[in-house]
Amino acid sequence: MRSGMSSLTGNTGPAGRKIKPGALIAVFLLCAAVLTGSAGCSKTEQKVVKERAINVGVQKAESRALRPFVETIGTLNPYDSVTVSSELDGILKSIRVDEGSPVSQGQPIAEIKDTDYQLAAEQASAVLKQAEAALANAQQEHRRKEALYREELVTKQQFDDIVARLAVAAGDVDKAKAGLDLAKERLGKTRIFAPMTGSIKEKKVAVGDYVRNGTFLVSIIRTDLLKLLFSVPEKDVGGLRADQDVAFTVDAFPGREFRGRVRTIYPSLEEKTRSLQAEALVANPDRSLKPGLFCRVTLFTGPPRDTVVVPVNALQYDNATTKLFVVEGNRAKERKVKVGRKYGESMEILEGVKDQETVVVVGQNNLMEGVLVHVAR
Repeated sequence: MRSGMSSLTGNTGPAGRKIKPGALIAVFLLCAAVLTGSAGCSKTEQKVVKERAINVGVQKAESRALRPFVETIGTLNPYDSVTVSSELDGILKSIRVDEGSPVSQGQPIAEIKDTDYQLAAEQASAVLKQAEAALANAQQEHRRKEALYREELVTKQQFDDIVARLAVAAGDVDKAKAGLDLAKERLGKTRIFAPMTGSIKEKKVAVGDYVRNGTFLVSIIRTDLLKLLFSVPEKDVGGLRADQDVAFTVDAFPGREFRGRVRTIYPSLEEKTRSLQAEALVANPDRSLKPGLFCRVTLFTGPPRDTVVVPVNALQYDNATTKLFVVEGNRAKERKVKVGRKYGESMEILEGVKDQETVVVVGQNNLMEGVLVHVAR
């Protein structure tokens, strides 16, 4: 009887063909290989990318007690200046100073030949003596005729005549005295004295020159005190006051700072420059500063106040926005700031940064918000 089941000793394929055991093993191995390869291909290769840190240089924001100020330019002028002129006509007999000579008030500096003026004074003296003699004679005659008139020995007309002559004689004496005083004054003006202490700026004449009344002889300037003339822009005029401190430098003395104090504020602005002129008084006891020097002026407009400052090179400008970067942890953080005045190489920060925050001063152009930074030591 035929059995409907396959033999236990072999397998049959779809067509009833018998599959050999070796082939079956090969099939199993192939499937295992395929499955293993498929599992390997399903895993995505992961690459680890390390974030690159940007090197930066930093500096701490600082709170300093600083004085508000206005920077401008100015010029030194002599404290006082005077032109010495002749008050007489004549030949210049001597001149005792040259440009740069120091002079004291009352010091003789020039002399005009005085022969004519000496003679005029002597003549005026003689006229006065003659007038005084005529007055003495008139007074004597007046006393004599007054006694006779009381005794009615002379007429009233004769007495009135002597009274009139006495008055004329007295007038002549007064006139002669005035003439003598004038002659002496003119004689005194032949010697010319320095009207103030200072230095000779310019000399216009030489010995032997004929000078007239009003001829320019020399000019004298006072330099132990100087005036610093400077201008303040219209926007800063509101902070200008008398007695404010002024500091300034000049190219002639690099590294040296000079001081002054505001004394005069002009009453109106200059229309062309829209600025207000002011003068500061500067002590110059050693006369090292010279009139005409160009000055870089700092006008202090208030007392010291605490303010946060950062280096100027930390700031970045984007149209109307001013910003900088600070370091928090190891990350860069962008800050928009409001700036105030510039103090040398530092800028006042009104808003945006606090005291002792770490501000990026080198490498900030390579930064963006939140990037990793490495602070260079």
